[in-house]
Parts: sequence; structure tokens; C-alpha cells
Amino acid sequence: MNCASCPVASATMGDGFHTFMSSGTFISFEGIDGAGKSTHIARVADLFRQAGRAVVLTREPGGTPLSEKLRELVLHEAMDPLTEALLMFAARREHLVQVIEPALARGDVVLCDRFTDATFAYQGGGRGFDWQVLAELERMVQQRPVDDATTGHAGQAGYTPEANHTPHARHTREGGYPSLRQPDLTVWFDLDPLIAAERLASARVPDKFESQPAEFFAAVRAGYARRQAEMPGRFARIDAAQSIDKVGADVSRVVSDWLQRSAA
Repeated sequence: MNCASCPVASATMGDGFHTFMSSGTFISFEGIDGAGKSTHIARVADLFRQAGRAVVLTREPGGTPLSEKLRELVLHEAMDPLTEALLMFAARREHLVQVIEPALARGDVVLCDRFTDATFAYQGGGRGFDWQVLAELERMVQQRPVDDATTGHAGQAGYTPEANHTPHARHTREGGYPSLRQPDLTVWFDLDPLIAAERLASARVPDKFESQPAEFFAAVRAGYARRQAEMPGRFARIDAAQSIDKVGADVSRVVSDWLQRSAA
């Protein structure tokens, strides 16, 4: 978007959260359990609201009534790794169609506590599940509507023609697939698994993932690193071992800088 004629409050305030943007914005927040995402997601939401943006706060797995039911199964029931992966992507599909795509079409800010990177990290890294199978499921579930109305995507539930005019819908085809819905920015809270375990020790009753040993979370961390290496353009790594104030300052800076670059 050319903002030469747009009202940009950041010109005087130096704060990217006040940059005028009419299109939807999709930011995900990733990291192992205990990395401290929740506090900072709420702060980013407040900053966007103060800047006059409508914000949708959501999470994965979850985000819709059906997806929340699937979340309970995934977090608490023992199951085959493929079953687990299929349930994650089934919940994601409902989340995209019912919540994320409509919000982006309205021009809202979507802040999501985990998205597909978590599936690659936890199921691919932690569980050791086939990375290419996850990539195929990602292509099946996360296809975006293409500009050509004859494809029929615009008629699907949750998709609107307006979505094709946002930056999210400007894409190219790779291998016959429309480009996939990915976050515009992913903030990765990177933390040593041993530190995360100390933080979680007395926090709450652990679910089946939180109760895994440190080796599992080391593999999850490696999964996140691999995902970042595959898509470095949208990832911003935050050192989550810092104090909460320093982490918060880093998160605000990363998001603000990204917004300013996007509006240029």
C-alpha cells in the first residue's frame, strides 16, 4: 500500500502501532509452554486498540466452539500421532473459515496464540512425525482464495471477495497450489526448555504436552528453529529468558518495526 497520502500518526509519535493500515493484519505468537506468551499478546492487543484498530484475540488449537472441543481431545487424550496431526489441522480449518479469514477481510488485527508453526514444532519436532506429511496437510487446509473468481474459493464459507484485495491475497502459484494463509508476522518466544520447566512447575496441572520431559521440548524448540529457517521473512525471534519488561519491549519493537515497514 502506498501511504504517501495516508494519515500516519507515527510520523510524529515514532510508534508503528499508530501507522494507518486499512488491510487486515495477522500476527501469531509461538513458543514452548512456559515461554510467557500470554502476557505479551494482551499487551500487543492493547497497543493496537489504543491505535484505533479492531482486534481479534484467538488461539490454537481452538478459536471456535468445534475447534475448542478438538483442543480438549488433543491436549488430554492419548492417540496415534497421525490422528493428533489430523485433529490439529481439522481444528485449524474451522478456525480459518469461521474466524481468521472473515476478520482479515474486515481489516481487523488477528492475534493468534500459536498457529501452524506449533504443529510443525510439536508434532513434527517433538513427536518426530513426518515433516512432509504435515506440509501436505498444511497445503490442503490453508489455501487462500485466489484473485480469479472462477476458482470458486470466494464462495466458500468465511471467504469474501473483499479478501482478494488485501495484501494477504497477493500471491503466486507454486507447484499448482495457491499460496497458503500464513501469519504476516510470527513472534517466536525462544526459551531453554529447562527454564520453561521451572516456570511451569507450580503453575497449573499439566496437560499431556506440558508433562513431557525436557528432551521433548528440546526437540520442539528445534522444530521451531527449522520452521524459522524455512520461512525467515516472517519470523522474529525473542529471547524469552530475559526479564518480562525486556521481553515486552522487544515484542513491541518487533511489531512496531514490522508495521512501519509494511506501510512504507
